[in-house]
Amino acid sequence: MSILDFLKKQFVDVIDWVEEPGDLGLRYPMEDREIQNGAELTVRAGQIAFFYNEGVMADVFHPGQYTLNTANLPLLTSLRNWDKGFASPFKSDIYFYTHKEQAGLKWGTAQPITVRDKEFGPLRVRAFGSYSFRIEDIPTFAVKMMGTLDKLEVEDIEPQLRGAIATAIATSLGGGDVAFIDLAADQAAMSERLKAAVQPAFAQWGLECTSFFVESVSLPEDVQAMLDKASSMRVVGDLDRFVRFQSAEAIETAAAQSGGIAGIGAGAAAGMAIGQSMSGGIGGGAAPAAAASGEDAFAQIEKLHKLLTVGAITQAEFDAKKAELMGRIR
Repeated sequence: MSILDFLKKQFVDVIDWVEEPGDLGLRYPMEDREIQNGAELTVRAGQIAFFYNEGVMADVFHPGQYTLNTANLPLLTSLRNWDKGFASPFKSDIYFYTHKEQAGLKWGTAQPITVRDKEFGPLRVRAFGSYSFRIEDIPTFAVKMMGTLDKLEVEDIEPQLRGAIATAIATSLGGGDVAFIDLAADQAAMSERLKAAVQPAFAQWGLECTSFFVESVSLPEDVQAMLDKASSMRVVGDLDRFVRFQSAEAIETAAAQSGGIAGIGAGAAAGMAIGQSMSGGIGGGAAPAAAASGEDAFAQIEKLHKLLTVGAITQAEFDAKKAELMGRIR
């Protein structure tokens, strides 16, 4: 190595940082080099540079281009006792940080959150969405997040941020009094509430949550299936409408199967049979004799039990009809 190469490695006369997507902070690589008197410092838009002397934060540089001397390094000059200026190279730690908004980040509830819904009772809710943040309080961020690291990226702190979001969401949803249906219907208002709940956790690390969006609020598949069934029953209403509903479902299912038109006939017959089995016990009148004699009592009981299972009839209604059918068995 020539003496010129050695000197080139030892002295720094151009200092800048070209950040890449996801970068948050960088400790400028000094190694064993020193900064030349009159070195050029470039701080790009959205960046800020800090000079440290033996671990103490000294001078701060905002976007612009600077020629380093005692005029623009007043604190470092004081710390180094450069009362008459300096002409020789000097050693200093330089950190760059970005104020750029880090957007398009995803969050989600790894496990369903149990909430006490005022309409449906206890429910397990999942939520997903996106958020963005930026560094707001750089001294706090430098101490609590950057430390002595050479470089810090979004992916390094994302797990910590998602943990804070999950905690805030569990607290907010678990203690809320808004019904699940209203949550799903007003995601904009929910996004604002959760952003406010998340912000204190971000602020403790010197960050600002600049945007927070709830993109989906859902129930686990098994819970959603039961809710759909209950909704269907509420829409159906009385028994006659339920029979028509069941018949229509049977026809649709049979038409999609290989049995085709024959299957439609069988499905319609099954739906009518359910209606006949229920018309006497629930409606309060006597059941037609043809219905009682034309179908096996045990088969009717089995169908009644299915209606009980999906909530179409009450336990009392089931017990009354079962007793009547059992009385016909000789």
